[in-house]
Amino acid sequence: MGFFGKPLTPVLDHLARDTAATSFVESCLETVAGSAVAAELKSRGHPQGRKLLRVLQQKKNILITTHLHPDPDALGSCQALLHLLRNRLPRARVSMSIKGMIGGGVNTTFARLSDLELVPWDESKLADYDACILLDTQPVSAYSPLPKSIEPTAVIDHHRGRHRNPNCPFCDIRTDVGATSSIIFSYFMELEETISPSLGATLLFAIESDLAGAAGAPGELDNLALSNLTLIADTRKLYQMRYVDLPQSYYTAYAAALNNAHYFDTAILSHIGTIDSLEKPAVMADFLLRFDAVQWSMVTGVHENKLIISLRTSSKTHSAIDVIRKITHKIGEGGGHRLKAGGYIPLATGSAAEITRLRDVLKRRLLRALKIRHSRGARLVPKS
Repeated sequence: MGFFGKPLTPVLDHLARDTAATSFVESCLETVAGSAVAAELKSRGHPQGRKLLRVLQQKKNILITTHLHPDPDALGSCQALLHLLRNRLPRARVSMSIKGMIGGGVNTTFARLSDLELVPWDESKLADYDACILLDTQPVSAYSPLPKSIEPTAVIDHHRGRHRNPNCPFCDIRTDVGATSSIIFSYFMELEETISPSLGATLLFAIESDLAGAAGAPGELDNLALSNLTLIADTRKLYQMRYVDLPQSYYTAYAAALNNAHYFDTAILSHIGTIDSLEKPAVMADFLLRFDAVQWSMVTGVHENKLIISLRTSSKTHSAIDVIRKITHKIGEGGGHRLKAGGYIPLATGSAAEITRLRDVLKRRLLRALKIRHSRGARLVPKS
Protein backbone atom coordinates (compact mmCIF):
# COMPACT_ATOMS: atom_id res chain seq x y z
CA MET A 1 0.00 0.00 0.00
CA GLY A 2 1.17 3.55 -0.72
CA PHE A 3 1.10 6.35 1.83
CA PHE A 4 -1.99 7.82 0.16
CA GLY A 5 -4.00 4.65 0.83
CA LYS A 6 -3.66 3.06 -2.61
CA PRO A 7 -1.26 0.48 -4.05
CA LEU A 8 1.75 2.40 -5.28
CA THR A 9 2.29 0.69 -8.64
CA PRO A 10 -1.20 1.33 -10.14
CA VAL A 11 -0.92 5.01 -9.24
CA LEU A 12 2.40 5.31 -11.03
CA ASP A 13 1.05 3.33 -14.01
CA HIS A 14 -1.84 5.77 -14.18
CA LEU A 15 0.55 8.72 -14.19
CA ALA A 16 2.63 7.14 -16.90
CA ARG A 17 -0.42 6.59 -19.15
CA ASP A 18 -1.72 10.11 -18.62
CA THR A 19 1.59 11.71 -19.52
CA ALA A 20 2.55 9.33 -22.34
CA ALA A 21 5.72 8.83 -20.36
CA THR A 22 9.04 8.95 -22.10
CA SER A 23 12.02 7.09 -20.68
CA PHE A 24 12.88 10.28 -18.75
CA VAL A 25 9.44 10.47 -17.12
CA GLU A 26 9.52 6.73 -16.36
CA SER A 27 12.89 7.20 -14.68
CA CYS A 28 11.47 10.03 -12.57
CA LEU A 29 8.51 7.90 -11.53
CA GLU A 30 10.78 5.01 -10.58
CA THR A 31 12.86 7.37 -8.44
CA VAL A 32 9.80 8.74 -6.65
CA ALA A 33 8.40 5.24 -6.20
CA GLY A 34 11.66 4.16 -4.61
CA SER A 35 11.63 7.12 -2.25
CA ALA A 36 8.02 6.40 -1.28
CA VAL A 37 8.88 2.81 -0.38
CA ALA A 38 11.97 3.95 1.53
CA ALA A 39 9.91 6.53 3.40
CA GLU A 40 7.31 4.00 4.45
CA LEU A 41 9.97 1.55 5.62
CA LYS A 42 11.76 4.29 7.55
CA SER A 43 8.56 5.42 9.27
CA ARG A 44 7.75 1.87 10.38
CA GLY A 45 11.03 1.80 12.28
CA HIS A 46 9.89 4.79 14.34
CA PRO A 47 6.18 4.11 15.09
CA GLN A 48 5.43 7.52 16.59
CA GLY A 49 2.04 7.72 14.91
CA ARG A 50 0.78 4.56 16.59
CA LYS A 51 2.19 5.70 19.92
CA LEU A 52 0.33 9.01 19.63
CA LEU A 53 -2.94 7.19 18.91
CA ARG A 54 -2.42 4.98 21.97
CA VAL A 55 -1.90 8.03 24.18
CA LEU A 56 -5.07 9.63 22.83
CA GLN A 57 -7.18 6.47 22.63
CA GLN A 58 -9.42 7.25 25.62
CA LYS A 59 -9.57 11.03 25.12
CA LYS A 60 -12.91 12.62 24.26
CA ASN A 61 -12.14 16.31 23.68
CA ILE A 62 -8.78 17.06 21.99
CA LEU A 63 -7.29 20.46 21.19
CA ILE A 64 -4.63 20.99 18.51
CA THR A 65 -2.75 24.29 18.63
CA THR A 66 0.55 25.96 17.77
CA HIS A 67 2.65 29.03 18.49
CA LEU A 68 1.54 32.65 18.37
CA HIS A 69 1.72 34.34 14.95
CA PRO A 70 1.78 30.95 13.15
CA ASP A 71 3.54 30.41 9.84
CA PRO A 72 2.51 27.92 7.11
CA ASP A 73 4.44 25.04 8.71
CA ALA A 74 2.63 25.55 12.03
CA LEU A 75 -0.78 25.90 10.35
CA GLY A 76 -0.25 23.08 7.86
CA SER A 77 0.93 20.58 10.45
CA CYS A 78 -2.07 21.39 12.66
CA GLN A 79 -4.51 21.02 9.78
CA ALA A 80 -2.99 17.68 8.72
CA LEU A 81 -3.01 16.28 12.25
CA LEU A 82 -6.63 17.38 12.61
CA HIS A 83 -7.59 15.26 9.59
CA LEU A 84 -5.54 12.31 10.79
CA LEU A 85 -6.98 12.23 14.30
CA ARG A 86 -10.56 12.71 13.14
CA ASN A 87 -10.18 9.70 10.87
CA ARG A 88 -8.45 7.53 13.47
CA LEU A 89 -10.36 8.62 16.59
CA PRO A 90 -13.97 8.93 15.37
CA ARG A 91 -15.40 8.94 18.90
CA ALA A 92 -13.34 11.92 19.99
CA ARG A 93 -14.07 15.57 19.35
CA VAL A 94 -10.93 17.04 17.77
CA SER A 95 -10.62 20.82 17.42
CA MET A 96 -7.98 23.21 16.08
CA SER A 97 -7.61 26.67 17.57
CA ILE A 98 -5.04 29.45 17.19
CA LYS A 99 -4.35 32.14 19.77
CA GLY A 100 -4.13 35.61 18.23
CA MET A 101 -4.24 36.72 14.62
CA ILE A 102 -2.87 35.06 11.50
CA GLY A 103 -1.20 38.03 9.89
CA GLY A 104 0.74 38.77 6.74
CA GLY A 105 0.28 38.47 3.00
CA VAL A 106 1.61 34.92 2.63
CA ASN A 107 0.20 33.59 5.92
CA THR A 108 -3.28 35.00 5.40
CA THR A 109 -3.56 33.63 1.87
CA PHE A 110 -2.22 30.24 2.93
CA ALA A 111 -4.76 30.04 5.76
CA ARG A 112 -7.59 30.79 3.34
CA LEU A 113 -6.46 28.34 0.65
CA SER A 114 -5.87 25.59 3.22
CA ASP A 115 -9.51 25.75 4.37
CA LEU A 116 -8.43 25.80 8.01
CA GLU A 117 -11.10 24.43 10.34
CA LEU A 118 -10.60 26.76 13.28
CA VAL A 119 -12.65 27.24 16.42
CA PRO A 120 -12.28 30.52 18.37
CA TRP A 121 -9.58 30.61 21.02
CA ASP A 122 -11.10 30.73 24.50
CA GLU A 123 -8.61 30.58 27.37
CA SER A 124 -11.38 30.05 29.91
CA LYS A 125 -12.34 26.77 28.22
CA LEU A 126 -8.87 25.22 27.92
CA ALA A 127 -9.50 23.12 31.03
CA ASP A 128 -12.48 21.50 29.25
CA TYR A 129 -10.12 19.64 26.92
CA ASP A 130 -8.84 16.31 28.21
CA ALA A 131 -5.90 16.42 25.76
CA CYS A 132 -3.90 19.27 24.28
CA ILE A 133 -1.43 18.81 21.42
CA LEU A 134 1.20 21.50 20.88
CA LEU A 135 2.81 21.64 17.43
CA ASP A 136 5.86 23.50 16.08
CA THR A 137 6.72 24.92 19.51
CA GLN A 138 7.33 23.81 23.08
CA PRO A 139 5.79 24.77 26.43
CA VAL A 140 8.87 26.75 27.54
CA SER A 141 8.85 28.91 24.40
CA ALA A 142 7.86 32.56 24.71
CA TYR A 143 5.53 32.01 21.75
CA SER A 144 3.65 29.07 23.28
CA PRO A 145 -0.09 29.87 23.52
CA LEU A 146 -0.64 27.77 26.64
CA PRO A 147 -0.66 29.23 30.15
CA LYS A 148 1.69 27.57 32.63
CA SER A 149 -1.27 25.89 34.31
CA ILE A 150 -2.00 23.81 31.18
CA GLU A 151 0.42 20.98 30.45
CA PRO A 152 0.24 19.53 26.92
CA THR A 153 -0.53 15.87 26.40
CA ALA A 154 1.69 15.81 23.32
CA VAL A 155 4.43 18.00 21.89
CA ILE A 156 5.49 17.62 18.24
CA ASP A 157 8.25 19.94 17.07
CA HIS A 158 11.49 20.27 15.13
CA HIS A 159 13.11 23.12 17.09
CA ARG A 160 15.91 22.67 19.56
CA GLY A 161 14.74 23.54 23.06
CA ARG A 162 16.76 25.25 25.76
CA HIS A 163 16.63 22.28 28.08
CA ARG A 164 15.61 18.62 27.93
CA ASN A 165 12.42 17.53 26.21
CA PRO A 166 9.11 18.49 27.84
CA ASN A 167 7.75 16.08 30.44
CA CYS A 168 4.52 14.92 28.79
CA PRO A 169 2.93 11.58 27.79
CA PHE A 170 3.98 11.97 24.13
CA CYS A 171 6.97 13.90 22.88
CA ASP A 172 8.26 13.78 19.29
CA ILE A 173 10.97 16.39 18.80
CA ARG A 174 13.25 15.84 15.81
CA THR A 175 15.85 18.56 15.37
CA ASP A 176 17.21 16.87 12.23
CA VAL A 177 13.92 17.55 10.40
CA GLY A 178 13.36 20.85 8.62
CA ALA A 179 9.60 21.18 9.16
CA THR A 180 7.03 19.94 11.66
CA SER A 181 4.76 19.16 8.69
CA SER A 182 7.29 16.53 7.60
CA ILE A 183 6.92 14.81 10.97
CA ILE A 184 3.12 14.77 10.63
CA PHE A 185 3.53 13.44 7.09
CA SER A 186 5.51 10.51 8.51
CA TYR A 187 2.50 9.60 10.67
CA PHE A 188 0.36 9.36 7.54
CA MET A 189 2.94 7.07 5.95
CA GLU A 190 3.24 4.88 9.03
CA LEU A 191 -0.54 4.51 9.40
CA GLU A 192 -1.15 4.30 5.61
CA GLU A 193 -3.68 7.09 5.92
CA THR A 194 -5.04 8.83 2.83
CA ILE A 195 -3.77 12.30 1.94
CA SER A 196 -6.16 14.20 -0.32
CA PRO A 197 -4.81 16.44 -3.14
CA SER A 198 -5.90 19.53 -1.20
CA LEU A 199 -4.16 18.43 1.99
CA GLY A 200 -1.16 17.34 -0.08
CA ALA A 201 -0.81 20.90 -1.41
CA THR A 202 -1.11 22.30 2.11
CA LEU A 203 1.61 20.01 3.48
CA LEU A 204 3.88 20.47 0.47
CA PHE A 205 3.79 24.27 0.65
CA ALA A 206 4.14 24.22 4.43
CA ILE A 207 7.36 22.20 4.15
CA GLU A 208 8.66 24.27 1.24
CA SER A 209 8.08 27.52 3.14
CA ASP A 210 9.99 26.39 6.22
CA LEU A 211 12.89 25.31 4.00
CA ALA A 212 12.74 28.47 1.89
CA GLY A 213 15.64 30.82 1.50
CA ALA A 214 19.37 30.38 1.26
CA ALA A 215 19.48 28.90 4.76
CA GLY A 216 17.11 26.06 3.96
CA ALA A 217 18.51 22.64 4.82
CA PRO A 218 16.10 19.73 4.20
CA GLY A 219 16.70 16.54 6.11
CA GLU A 220 16.13 13.03 4.82
CA LEU A 221 12.49 12.99 5.94
CA ASP A 222 11.86 16.40 4.36
CA ASN A 223 13.18 15.22 1.01
CA LEU A 224 11.02 12.11 1.16
CA ALA A 225 7.96 14.17 2.03
CA LEU A 226 8.60 16.68 -0.74
CA SER A 227 9.09 14.04 -3.44
CA ASN A 228 6.03 12.03 -2.40
CA LEU A 229 3.66 14.93 -1.85
CA THR A 230 4.53 16.26 -5.29
CA LEU A 231 2.71 13.24 -6.75
CA ILE A 232 -0.62 14.01 -5.13
CA ALA A 233 -0.75 17.76 -4.43
CA ASP A 234 -3.50 19.82 -6.03
CA THR A 235 -1.31 21.75 -8.48
CA ARG A 236 -3.77 24.62 -8.93
CA LYS A 237 -3.99 25.22 -5.19
CA LEU A 238 -0.23 24.83 -4.83
CA TYR A 239 0.34 27.47 -7.53
CA GLN A 240 -1.98 29.89 -5.73
CA MET A 241 -0.06 29.37 -2.49
CA ARG A 242 3.32 29.87 -4.13
CA TYR A 243 2.41 33.00 -6.07
CA VAL A 244 0.23 35.12 -3.82
CA ASP A 245 -0.67 38.72 -4.45
CA LEU A 246 1.28 40.92 -2.06
CA PRO A 247 0.21 44.23 -0.49
CA GLN A 248 2.17 47.44 -1.02
CA SER A 249 3.67 47.09 2.46
CA TYR A 250 5.75 44.15 1.22
CA TYR A 251 7.46 46.28 -1.40
CA THR A 252 8.02 49.01 1.17
CA ALA A 253 9.72 46.41 3.37
CA TYR A 254 11.94 45.25 0.50
CA ALA A 255 12.93 48.86 -0.22
CA ALA A 256 13.75 49.49 3.44
CA ALA A 257 15.72 46.25 3.69
CA LEU A 258 17.88 47.25 0.73
CA ASN A 259 18.28 50.92 1.65
CA ASN A 260 19.25 50.17 5.27
CA ALA A 261 21.47 47.15 4.61
CA HIS A 262 25.13 47.37 5.67
CA TYR A 263 27.58 44.51 5.60
CA PHE A 264 30.50 43.90 7.93
CA ASP A 265 32.86 41.28 6.52
CA THR A 266 30.63 38.15 6.32
CA ALA A 267 27.54 39.60 8.07
CA ILE A 268 24.83 41.87 6.68
CA LEU A 269 22.38 43.79 8.87
CA SER A 270 19.25 45.77 8.05
CA HIS A 271 16.19 47.32 9.71
CA ILE A 272 12.77 47.58 8.04
CA GLY A 273 10.97 49.80 10.53
CA THR A 274 7.41 49.18 11.69
CA ILE A 275 5.88 45.98 10.32
CA ASP A 276 2.34 44.63 10.23
CA SER A 277 3.32 40.95 10.28
CA LEU A 278 6.14 38.88 11.74
CA GLU A 279 6.89 37.12 8.47
CA LYS A 280 8.51 40.18 6.86
CA PRO A 281 11.86 40.20 8.75
CA ALA A 282 12.25 36.48 8.01
CA VAL A 283 11.56 36.95 4.29
CA MET A 284 14.00 39.87 4.11
CA ALA A 285 16.70 37.97 6.03
CA ASP A 286 16.42 35.08 3.56
CA PHE A 287 16.64 37.57 0.68
CA LEU A 288 19.72 39.37 2.02
CA LEU A 289 21.57 36.12 2.77
CA ARG A 290 21.69 35.52 -0.97
CA PHE A 291 24.31 38.29 -1.22
CA ASP A 292 27.37 36.29 -2.28
CA ALA A 293 29.79 38.11 0.04
CA VAL A 294 28.15 37.13 3.34
CA GLN A 295 27.30 34.08 5.44
CA TRP A 296 25.07 35.82 7.97
CA SER A 297 22.07 38.11 7.72
CA MET A 298 20.10 39.80 10.48
CA VAL A 299 16.97 41.86 9.92
CA THR A 300 15.01 43.72 12.58
CA GLY A 301 11.57 45.30 12.59
CA VAL A 302 9.18 46.80 15.12
CA HIS A 303 5.90 45.00 15.78
CA GLU A 304 3.57 46.19 18.51
CA ASN A 305 5.84 46.62 21.56
CA LYS A 306 8.71 44.39 20.43
CA LEU A 307 11.85 44.64 18.33
CA ILE A 308 11.62 41.53 16.15
CA ILE A 309 14.83 39.79 15.03
CA SER A 310 15.37 37.29 12.20
CA LEU A 311 18.77 35.67 11.83
CA ARG A 312 19.97 33.48 8.95
CA THR A 313 23.28 31.79 8.16
CA SER A 314 24.94 29.53 5.64
CA SER A 315 27.91 28.97 7.96
CA LYS A 316 29.01 25.40 8.63
CA THR A 317 30.88 26.30 11.81
CA HIS A 318 28.39 28.38 13.82
CA SER A 319 24.78 27.77 14.81
CA ALA A 320 22.13 30.47 14.36
CA ILE A 321 20.23 29.35 17.46
CA ASP A 322 23.37 29.66 19.60
CA VAL A 323 24.13 33.11 18.20
CA ILE A 324 20.56 34.43 18.64
CA ARG A 325 20.63 33.36 22.29
CA LYS A 326 23.94 35.14 22.82
CA ILE A 327 22.80 38.42 21.29
CA THR A 328 19.45 38.45 23.14
CA HIS A 329 20.89 37.31 26.50
CA LYS A 330 19.14 39.08 29.40
CA ILE A 331 17.42 41.56 27.08
CA GLY A 332 15.07 39.35 25.06
CA GLU A 333 14.14 35.88 23.81
CA GLY A 334 15.53 33.79 20.98
CA GLY A 335 15.26 30.32 19.44
CA GLY A 336 15.23 28.39 16.19
CA HIS A 337 17.51 26.04 14.26
CA ARG A 338 21.13 25.74 13.22
CA LEU A 339 20.63 27.82 10.08
CA LYS A 340 17.54 29.87 10.96
CA ALA A 341 16.66 31.64 14.18
CA GLY A 342 14.47 34.43 15.47
CA GLY A 343 13.65 36.34 18.59
CA TYR A 344 12.49 39.62 20.05
CA ILE A 345 13.36 42.31 22.59
CA PRO A 346 10.55 43.95 24.57
CA LEU A 347 10.37 47.73 24.10
CA ALA A 348 9.81 50.01 27.08
CA THR A 349 8.74 53.12 25.15
CA GLY A 350 9.11 52.25 21.48
CA SER A 351 10.88 55.56 20.86
CA ALA A 352 13.30 56.00 17.96
CA ALA A 353 16.14 56.47 20.45
CA GLU A 354 15.36 53.20 22.24
CA ILE A 355 15.14 51.25 18.98
CA THR A 356 18.44 52.71 17.73
CA ARG A 357 20.15 51.86 21.03
CA LEU A 358 18.93 48.24 20.96
CA ARG A 359 19.92 47.81 17.33
CA ASP A 360 23.42 49.02 18.22
CA VAL A 361 23.56 46.50 21.07
CA LEU A 362 22.51 43.70 18.73
CA LYS A 363 25.08 44.74 16.13
CA ARG A 364 27.93 44.80 18.64
CA ARG A 365 26.93 41.46 20.12
CA LEU A 366 26.53 39.83 16.71
CA LEU A 367 29.90 41.01 15.42
CA ARG A 368 31.56 39.94 18.67
CA ALA A 369 29.92 36.49 18.51
CA LEU A 370 31.14 36.07 14.92
CA LYS A 371 34.59 37.50 15.76
CA ILE A 372 34.17 40.23 13.18
CA ARG A 373 36.21 43.32 13.87
CA HIS A 374 33.90 46.27 14.43
CA SER A 375 33.84 48.80 11.63
CA ARG A 376 31.42 51.20 10.05
CA GLY A 377 30.46 48.63 7.47
CA ALA A 378 29.63 49.19 3.80
CA ARG A 379 26.28 49.91 2.24
CA LEU A 380 24.84 47.06 0.19
CA VAL A 381 23.30 49.52 -2.25
CA PRO A 382 25.56 52.57 -2.71
CA LYS A 383 23.86 55.95 -2.68
CA SER A 384 23.51 57.54 -6.07
